[in-house]
Amino acid sequence: MPREPLSVVVITFNNADTLDACLREVDWADEIVVLDSGSSDATVEIAVRHGARVAVHPFDDYGPQKQRAYDMACHDWVLNLDADEILSPGTRAVIEQALVNPLYAGFRLPRRERMFWTVQHRWSWRNGHLRLFDRRRGGMNDVEVHAAVEVRGPVKTLRKADFVNDGDADIATRVDKINRYTSGMVAYKLRKRQRFSGIRMVLYPPLFFLRQYLGKRYFLNGWAGFIVSVTGAFYAFLKYAKLYEAKRRQRDD
Repeated sequence: MPREPLSVVVITFNNADTLDACLREVDWADEIVVLDSGSSDATVEIAVRHGARVAVHPFDDYGPQKQRAYDMACHDWVLNLDADEILSPGTRAVIEQALVNPLYAGFRLPRRERMFWTVQHRWSWRNGHLRLFDRRRGGMNDVEVHAAVEVRGPVKTLRKADFVNDGDADIATRVDKINRYTSGMVAYKLRKRQRFSGIRMVLYPPLFFLRQYLGKRYFLNGWAGFIVSVTGAFYAFLKYAKLYEAKRRQRDD
């Protein structure tokens, strides 16, 4: 029985370093759609070389840009990837089987993280992300921070499939990302008038570390897993610390 046709959708901005590897693993899809935000490197040329249908639109925010790209797709079923994400070997077969007379509105794919000089161990916890979905039954939500796909209907996790996020090549990149994300998170919390909690700032970071390192078995990743767990705890601390600082400034003003 034939599977449902599939559109792979990627948004890009100066992703020449990672896009080739991303698109190479999805060249079997019925369509590849790339929505670029005005790259100055070879991103668009790489997309065209892989046979992608490319459009350019200025970036306003993550959620609207993703939805804009979904709306460009010709097929109902969409596989949503970031430009630094790569399907693991064997994932194609699992996806194609899932799309034979699908009974679900969407499918989660577990994500393995690049941990600097290594890739996350398969036996440590892999968070599932809704990346394969029927766009007739859903799309991006309007959450300001960490916008994601939501669908109307049942969702299943494809345990035997996963993809690798190739984003954090070194510790400096991860720390820079943490700094940017926490600043964005604080701006969102201020708009929502969220209160600062000193107890959370003191207790949550060490609990986060234990959950990552022991609960999610990041210890299987050696020193890389330890460093990721510590920097994750630092992220948890920094968002509360920046919120406290912002609240003090408001009060002093």
